[in-house]
Amino acid sequence: MKRFAAISQKSLYLLVALSLGLSGSFVISSQVQAETQQERKTKRTPALRSKVYDQLARAQQLADEGQIKEALEALKVVEGKSSSMNSYELAMMHNFFGFIYYNAEDYDNAIASFEKVVVQQPIPESFEKSTLFSLSQLHMMRGNYDKTVSNLEKWEALHVGDIPAKNLVLKAQAMYQKKDFLAASEYINNAIEQQENSELGFQVDESWYVLQRAVFYELKQPEKVTEVLVKLVKQFNKPEYWIQLSGMYGELEQEKQQLAIIESAYQQGFVTKSSDLFNLAQLYYYHQAPYKAARIMDEAMESGVLEKDLRNLKFLAQSWSLAKESEKAVPVMMAAAEMSEDGELDLQLAQTFLNMEQFDEAIEASERAIQKGQLRKPGNAHLILGMALFNKRHFAESLLQLAKAEEHESSEAMAKRWSKFVESEQEYARKVLSQTAQVGS
Repeated sequence: MKRFAAISQKSLYLLVALSLGLSGSFVISSQVQAETQQERKTKRTPALRSKVYDQLARAQQLADEGQIKEALEALKVVEGKSSSMNSYELAMMHNFFGFIYYNAEDYDNAIASFEKVVVQQPIPESFEKSTLFSLSQLHMMRGNYDKTVSNLEKWEALHVGDIPAKNLVLKAQAMYQKKDFLAASEYINNAIEQQENSELGFQVDESWYVLQRAVFYELKQPEKVTEVLVKLVKQFNKPEYWIQLSGMYGELEQEKQQLAIIESAYQQGFVTKSSDLFNLAQLYYYHQAPYKAARIMDEAMESGVLEKDLRNLKFLAQSWSLAKESEKAVPVMMAAAEMSEDGELDLQLAQTFLNMEQFDEAIEASERAIQKGQLRKPGNAHLILGMALFNKRHFAESLLQLAKAEEHESSEAMAKRWSKFVESEQEYARKVLSQTAQVGS
């Protein structure tokens, strides 16, 4: 059964537990009877005769026993005598109908019955107010937002003093559904402020903050969204609030706070989704902590949370490389390069091998990069290949590749310098070779 928000439990005609979503039976205490008698005097409310009450109580007993059909039939017998009943008795009868329909989850008939309650006059004011509030809740449940607001306003017309927070929240919910976010903001803000300033300020309902956050989000007020999320994190400490708060700091371009929050969430075991883990790794990388980024990625991929796809392998390789962990970067980069249709990763791999002085591997990677093509800076592939060939003392082949590198603006200057250097080394090697030959002869 759907939950029904709290309503007063003072008197018989409030039927105790409707608002709490409980089945509840009808109970009359001496205090309630005294209060009811006082109200009747003040408003000249007709008396509820015992014979009518006995018949209504019989219907309720049947309902409590799960005999809904029989309970309704008993009430219809009472309804057959409605011409002899006063306004208070009629209101009570329709109230019993409404309660039984509600417990049977027949909400449309429950609404129709409660609407018949409030048209009976005179009835005690608290009875009328409670029924109006119940109608507001039921209309909210059924998506009748205009009627929700209308019944709340009728309630307010009977009320003296400040509007209770629960009424304001219900009105805010209706306005939010109507997409009147400014009005929703006014009501939910007032409700939360009222509760926070009361003796029970620490007991603001979580759903109230969630609604307030949603309203601020729709109004495009990220600073206020963030303020609400801070409260949600402090008071309820749920994983989703930590993640959302980190995201809002990112939207506000407060990157240090963004990282601090999601890092704290990770330490608490709250960061478990693949998208959130990848985001955390990116933040570490952005904040010059590539080793942490690589560890996050590596662990997530090994556990199966992150797929070993091209994007993730590529980022892991970049993180290991920036962390100067070349031996860890190479196998990851090789796996990513095998998945890639262009030669960019092979080119990065060639540069890594060159830096590690693994010239044979650098030559192979460069050649793969050139063969795959689609390079942003194709001249660099020829440049690296030329440098690797030089270190293998293949001067002629090196100069050929460096000449191709000179054809590209991005690598032209560096290629020319290397060409001069290789030519001088080639000439020097020739002289040494010549001198060696002369000595040998």
